[in-house]
Amino acid sequence: MDADLQDRPEEIPEFYDMIVNGGYDLVSGWKQKRKDNKLTKNLPSLLFNGVARKISGVPLHDFNCGLKAYKKEVVKSFDLYGDMHRYLPVLAKLNGFHKITEKKIQHDKRKYGRSKFGSDRFIKGFLDLTTLWFIKNKAQEWLNDSFDTETQAQVQQILQNEKELLECFGADLEFGTGGMRGIMGVGTNRINKYTIGKITQGLANYLNQVCGGEEIAVAVAYDVRHNSKAFAQLIADILSANGIKVYIFDDFRPTPLLSYAVRFLGCKAGIVLTASHNPPEYNGYKVYWEDGGQIVPPQDHEIVAAVNEVNFDQVRYDRVADDVIEISDELEREYMAEAQKVSLFDAPDRTNIKVVFTPIHGTSVHLLPRTLYASGFTDIVLVNSQLQPSGDFPTVVSPNPEEPEALAEAITLAKETQADLLIGTDPDADRLGVGVRKDDGEYYLLNGNETNTIMTYFLLKELKRREELSSSHFIGSTVVSSDIFMALAKHFNINCKLGLTGFKWIAKMITDAEPHEIFVCGGEESYGFMVGDFVRDKDSISSALLFCEVASILKSEGKNVLQYLDEIYEQLGYYSEKLLSFKKEGVAGKKEIADLMTRLRENPPESIAGEPVLWVEDYKDHPTKKNMETGKVEAMDIASSNVLIFRTRSDYRICARPSGTEPKIKFYLGASEK
Repeated sequence: MDADLQDRPEEIPEFYDMIVNGGYDLVSGWKQKRKDNKLTKNLPSLLFNGVARKISGVPLHDFNCGLKAYKKEVVKSFDLYGDMHRYLPVLAKLNGFHKITEKKIQHDKRKYGRSKFGSDRFIKGFLDLTTLWFIKNKAQEWLNDSFDTETQAQVQQILQNEKELLECFGADLEFGTGGMRGIMGVGTNRINKYTIGKITQGLANYLNQVCGGEEIAVAVAYDVRHNSKAFAQLIADILSANGIKVYIFDDFRPTPLLSYAVRFLGCKAGIVLTASHNPPEYNGYKVYWEDGGQIVPPQDHEIVAAVNEVNFDQVRYDRVADDVIEISDELEREYMAEAQKVSLFDAPDRTNIKVVFTPIHGTSVHLLPRTLYASGFTDIVLVNSQLQPSGDFPTVVSPNPEEPEALAEAITLAKETQADLLIGTDPDADRLGVGVRKDDGEYYLLNGNETNTIMTYFLLKELKRREELSSSHFIGSTVVSSDIFMALAKHFNINCKLGLTGFKWIAKMITDAEPHEIFVCGGEESYGFMVGDFVRDKDSISSALLFCEVASILKSEGKNVLQYLDEIYEQLGYYSEKLLSFKKEGVAGKKEIADLMTRLRENPPESIAGEPVLWVEDYKDHPTKKNMETGKVEAMDIASSNVLIFRTRSDYRICARPSGTEPKIKFYLGASEK
């Protein structure tokens, strides 16, 4: 009961008797004759209770009454958080307790304190109640025969925990233009066989619609994560049930191999199940188009629309066995041959460098060292403790080569063996982390911008030395990557095309290139790089091969990688970047990130490092660039995304961007000195 002394404790025994001897599950007090202000409290309360009674079907007149009695089984059936105590009768009914009644009680005039109930609380209470009721009913839809008994049992458990209910069913896991990534589990906001099935059925519907009866093939790959293989087989079932031929790998494979397979096998689309470097509880679903790149407009929006039209009971699961074909080893051999063709260099002795390699329990464990060996790099030391493929990633907190902790065991082994380089990949082998030995025997971990700068400069310099570089050549980068790539392009008199975050935009540059244009390489700050166009996604394997070649040639010339990077800076200017990431998990975290981006748009920073902000670039909806001195606004010819960039006259900059793959907001800081 409330502590404002408006309810009478002497009425408690009657409530107790109604529970113990009357057989009720819940008894709620009813302040029929309220002693409150009629306008500010009684009227809002009357409206709220009427709406709550209508929506919930619970026949109470005073849901907010603080005097209630419950069977202990009722209280144990749910966990409370926030303001959920207001809706205990509704929660009790939803959890199967239907013997609910009310008892009229005396209500005394308030002597102390001040009531907080009013129109604001009425509106909030109404919205909370409506949301809770909707989510509960949404979850109960998963108790029908369209869902297996194990899933139904898990839903019954979730219904007992309002916080978990909100997380699992409070939203629909979004299949967006970058695919889908999320926590595995039961519910519409989780990755499971039903959400996977819905997406695949939507994709199948779209393919059959746009291909007009022609034969359609889709390549399917998966990584080492839990359930990935089962999900891949499920996808094959659904696609074949919809008349689509499926090429599927027999075991886990690197993501770049899927990109290569789409074009090599003449597929209309490709699917890879991966959550990249997310924690073990995550999985993901990425879709590729016939050019080998991830889907971009207009296909991305059209596929999303097709997925949103599918109901769970419309998914077709009956596999047509003849339409599911296992991909042969020939594809991997062809990929390795293409990777070796990328080389521009004739290293005098590729055995002159020692390389420590870790796949961090991921998919590169076989293909990357085989590719290096086949190219002449035979002094490779493997981090044995991290060779076993595992979705648990047991030796690291996060299998992300961007984080020093993930490479700690590689660093230790590199010191023991005095290796020249250490390299590590994320679980799906599209990102590459590199460490280089310093003169003092310690190791410097290059960030993504530094690694990509070294490889890009070396490629362009070699093409120029051969007199093969022309103004038709171009490189690709992203708006959040270092400005040094624009400087590199200017230095070599070629073009640097900028895209949004995500390698699909760099792949699109190749697809959209004019006939005379020649793509050299592309990279983004998040440790992704692509050399040549045989793969249309970031590729740690061909990147590792190229970086080893660079290090080998430099060593033969008496230099090391860090000295070479300094030489680049001396020519182009010094560039420094830093990434700050803040994790905001769950439904509440998603809202917090959205609110922060809104505040930054409404109140942009006035200065960076004491220098006034001159330009604000807003990439959302209709990308614009605003001069803060003149107020002039210019349109930018680039796709839209939820990104903000603030720049000073000296090109100090801060970029704010919610991650598309993790519950994080990221801030990219950059500065340069010419």
